[in-house]
Amino acid sequence: MRKSPKFSPEVMERAVRMVFDAKDQYPSQWAAIESIAGKIG
Repeated sequence: MRKSPKFSPEVMERAVRMVFDAKDQYPSQWAAIESIAGKIG
C-alpha cells in the first residue's frame, strides 16, 4: 500500500523555488533547505 504524499506538487514546486531564490542568503544550499523546510512544515 502506498502512502499519499505529505505535500501537494504545487507546494513542493514552491519550496524548491524558495530554496533557489534564497540560497545566496545562506552559507550553503543545505542551510537554505533547512530554513525553508521549517517554514513550510
